[in-house]
Amino acid sequence: MLHQPFTIPAVLLFLLAIPLMLRLIPPNCGYGIRTAKTLAHPDSWYRANRFGGWAVLLSSALYLLVALIVPNPPPPHDSLIVWLLHLGAFGGPLIVSLGLTQRYVKRL
Repeated sequence: MLHQPFTIPAVLLFLLAIPLMLRLIPPNCGYGIRTAKTLAHPDSWYRANRFGGWAVLLSSALYLLVALIVPNPPPPHDSLIVWLLHLGAFGGPLIVSLGLTQRYVKRL
């Protein structure tokens, strides 16, 4: 599983999302959904980071599921098509989750 192209970043994002979901990270300038609105209002901070944490956790879990179902063979048998599938499975949901989080923050 670790030889899959985006496993390590997906696992790191998965693990970094958990404290945000659990509301364990107070407002700060280094870790979390940092906007003027979330930094000014603690309630907005915790709500935005809970939503964003769930979104990133789910997008990472989706990639890890794809990595299990469609493994990329190690070199020299690796495939560009499978690698591009992994790129899409990692990047696509992550971009969508960040966009949904941004939209959520604007509604707060």
